[in-house]
Amino acid sequence: MKPKAVFKIGIDVLMTLGLLFLMGYQFWGDVAHEWAGAVMFLLFILHHILNAGWYKSLFRGKATPFRVFQTVIDLLVFLSMIGLMVSGVMLSNHVFAFLNIHGGMSFARLLHMAASHWGFVLMALHLGFHWSMFLGISGKVLKLQQPSRVRSVLLPALGAGIAVYGLNVFIRRDLLTCMLVRTQFVFLDSGEFILLFYLDYLAMMGTFIFAAHYVSRLLRKASGKKRSKKEGGYSK
Repeated sequence: MKPKAVFKIGIDVLMTLGLLFLMGYQFWGDVAHEWAGAVMFLLFILHHILNAGWYKSLFRGKATPFRVFQTVIDLLVFLSMIGLMVSGVMLSNHVFAFLNIHGGMSFARLLHMAASHWGFVLMALHLGFHWSMFLGISGKVLKLQQPSRVRSVLLPALGAGIAVYGLNVFIRRDLLTCMLVRTQFVFLDSGEFILLFYLDYLAMMGTFIFAAHYVSRLLRKASGKKRSKKEGGYSK
């Protein structure tokens, strides 16, 4: 694998870990949260610089169902991250305190709450669209042979189990209320067991990765069938 590709994957991994860390605000406090958010902002900029080719190819090629859906998710991730950065700067009491921003605090809190939860879900969906690549890389690293029962049976079954548990956590923790801004306040339990909290959030991330991965496979198949039909090679 080329060094640039490894570096890009490393940035994505760091952003994912950073987002998980930021979701546990109640455990680490204002200062750590703000500095982690500032680092996340820098990683976000770096991510887009490294993937500048995506913008160049945005309006090129055919608009297949898979490509349209993936583009919509990517644009929504971009908007949620911008919302997070803007609201984070407005709410900052440490890292960006020198800007001396005072107005619009109520709006900034609501925007930060909604953008953080939407960002969490959308980034997991974004990862799910690229999950085949991660599976391929892990297969090479672990030297799994093809065909492999681990890859074809056990991993999908494990993924389905995590997805079901994650969906249960999503409902139990009522993330939809924050995403739809049905409340102005979020109860943060600082006494919660940290490991359980992050296992729950990893499971929720797994739910949306699992969903996006299999939706992307269906969309790719649909695009392939349409292309074959146009070329006269489609058969039932």
